[in-house]
Order: sequence, then structure tokens, then C-alpha cells
Amino acid sequence: MPVTMDIASLKAKLFRGFADPTRLAILESLLDGERSVGEIAQLTENAVANVSAHLACLTGCGLVRSQRRGKFVYYQLQERRVRDLLKLADAILANVSRQMYECVHNGR
Repeated sequence: MPVTMDIASLKAKLFRGFADPTRLAILESLLDGERSVGEIAQLTENAVANVSAHLACLTGCGLVRSQRRGKFVYYQLQERRVRDLLKLADAILANVSRQMYECVHNGR
């Protein structure tokens, strides 16, 4: 199957959702289940306003879903495969972490 620029662009957009360290930390904080904004902020050591802005991005992109209960909103991973992807990243990093750390081409 040919890889069109439309498909490649859409995949790049998906990976940008994972590329920001704060968004990635938020996704990681949701691996064990749903959490409120305050809980996520505490776990990721970020301000609630910053976490809320990133959650809006993650929710808008379909990676996270929210549910209001009373005065609190709880967030959880939208897709089980997001969890799988994060676990796969851990496994890959176990083998290439030194190279990634030393890579001069990545992280520009």
C-alpha cells in the first residue's frame, strides 16, 4: 500500500500528541486509570492550568476522554491501544535509550 502524504501527515499529527513532555507525562499518569485534573497536576508536577490546556488538546485529538461527576471532571485514556503504544515505547527505550540520549539528530 502506498504511503500518501495525507496519511503520513495524519500519523505525524498523532505522534505530536505524544511528543510534548507534559502531554506524555499526562498520558503516562492515566495508565493506571482515570484521574481528576488536580490529581494529574500533582502527579506530573505541573500547574492545573497547564494540565487543563494539555488535556483539552489530548481530548480534542481523541487520545483522552473526560467524564464529569459532580464538580469534578475525570480523564482516562480513550483507546486501550494508547496504553499499548506507551508500553511498547518503554520496551524500545530499554534497548536504545543510550542512543536516543546521545542522538544529535533528534530533539531539534
